[in-house]
Amino acid sequence: MNSESWNLIKQLLPETYVQQANNAANSRENIIREFLQHRNWPKNGWKDDLIEQFLNELASMDSNNFSSNCGLGEREARFASDIVARRHFRFGHGVGRSGNLTEIQPKAAGSSLMSQLVHSMIQDSMKLMGIQSKLKCLLVPMATGMSLVISMLTLKHQRFNSKYVIWSRIDQKSCFKSILTAGCIPIVVNCVKDETGELQTNLSEIDKQINELGANNILCIMTTTSCFAPRACDSVEDVAQLAKNYDIPHVINNAYGLQSTYCMHRIQTASKKGRVDVFVQSTDKNFLVPVGATIIAGYNEKLISDIASIYPGRASSSPMIDLFITMLHLGQNGYLELCNARKRLHNYLKEQMTIVAEEFNEKIITTKHNPISIAMTLKSIETKNLTQLGSMLFVRNVSGTRVVKATDIVNISGFKFIGWGSHYDDYGSPYLTAAAAIGVQQCEIDTFIKKLRDTLSKISKF
Repeated sequence: MNSESWNLIKQLLPETYVQQANNAANSRENIIREFLQHRNWPKNGWKDDLIEQFLNELASMDSNNFSSNCGLGEREARFASDIVARRHFRFGHGVGRSGNLTEIQPKAAGSSLMSQLVHSMIQDSMKLMGIQSKLKCLLVPMATGMSLVISMLTLKHQRFNSKYVIWSRIDQKSCFKSILTAGCIPIVVNCVKDETGELQTNLSEIDKQINELGANNILCIMTTTSCFAPRACDSVEDVAQLAKNYDIPHVINNAYGLQSTYCMHRIQTASKKGRVDVFVQSTDKNFLVPVGATIIAGYNEKLISDIASIYPGRASSSPMIDLFITMLHLGQNGYLELCNARKRLHNYLKEQMTIVAEEFNEKIITTKHNPISIAMTLKSIETKNLTQLGSMLFVRNVSGTRVVKATDIVNISGFKFIGWGSHYDDYGSPYLTAAAAIGVQQCEIDTFIKKLRDTLSKISKF
C-alpha cells in the first residue's frame, strides 16, 4: 500500500496501531528493496510469507495478470486450472524469447526480472563454493545430459570440422549419450586404477588420442568431477593444461559438484592453469529442487551467450521459480550449513560403513579424490547373490545405493562397455556404493547402516 492508503486507514483505526503495521510493512519492503538494489544472494534466508509476497508482486508485472489485459495472441499465459495457476504463482509466459534464452519478454516483465535475479544469485553461489574468477552462468530448463548436448552443439559452430569427443570414462548413460545426441563420435578413455583401487584420469592416453586424431578434429575433451566411487574426480587441472596446449575446448560434467568446495576449487584451479570452456551442474542435485534444470557456467562470456542463443524458443519458468524460491528460503548461510553438514556426514557415513565392512571381512575402497561417494567391497558375497543384495536393500526402502558386480557388459548405440557400472573393464571385485549428498540426515545414515548390516547377515546365509 502507498502512503495515501495508510493515511486513509488511520481514519478507521488508532494511529499507533496503523503506524506499527506500517513499520512492519516497510521492514519487508526494505528487504526487497535491498535485494533489488544489490542483487546479491541474501546472507540469511527469507520467511515464506515474504517470498510469497515478492513472487506475487513479480507476477503482477506480467501481462496475463493485468486486470485490464486484452490478449489476442496465440499464447497469452491463460490457465484452465486454478491449481496449476497457484502452483506456478500465475507465471505463465516462461523465460526468454525465440532468439535467446535470456532475452527480456515484453509481456513478462516480472518473469524477466526474476530471471536476472536468479542468475545473480547463481553467480554468488559459485563464488561461495570456490569459484573466484569472473564467469557467466546460464540456467537452462533441461537436465544435465541435454545441457551437455547444447554446449557441444554450440562448440560445433566454432569448430565445423571437429567430430570427436575425448571422454574420460564415467559409467553414467546420459553423459555418454549426450555425445551421440550432439552428433559426435566418442573416444572412450578408460581410467587408471591405482594401488588403493581408486580410478584416476588416464592423462597419457588422452594425450595419445589427441596426437593420433589431430587436435583440429576434436570437438572437446569431456571430464567429470562428481561421480560414483571408486572413480575419482578427474584431474581437471592437468586436462585443462592439455586442452590449452592443443587449443581444444574442455567441457566438465560437474553434475553434483557445486555442493562440494573440493570440486569447485579444482575447477577454479583448472581455469587458472589451463582451459575450461564449460562446466555443467544440476539444480536438483545441488539445491534440493525438483529435476528439470541445469546451470551452464563458463569463463568465456560470449560462449555462454552463444549457448543461450542456440536454445530454440522460449523455456519453461518452472525450474527458475523453484530455484528462486529455494535460494531465497536458504540464503547463503542456510546453504553453507547444508554443505558443511554434508561434509561432516560424509565422514560419519564412512566411519559407519568401515565398521560394517570389518564385521563382514570387507573393506572401504580408498578414494581420497572423491568427496561425496563411498565404496565398500563385496568380495565375500557370491556372484549369484549380488543382484539379490541390491533387491533386498531396495525393498527395505534403501534408495541411491548401487551394487556393482563389475562384470556386466552393456551395449550403448553400438559401443560395448565391459564392467559397466564400475567405470573400468576389469575392476576385480564387486562393491557397493553409498553417497553423502547435500540434504542427507544422520538418521538416514543410521537407518541405512542398520538395514545394510541386517541385509548382509541374511545374504551371507544364502
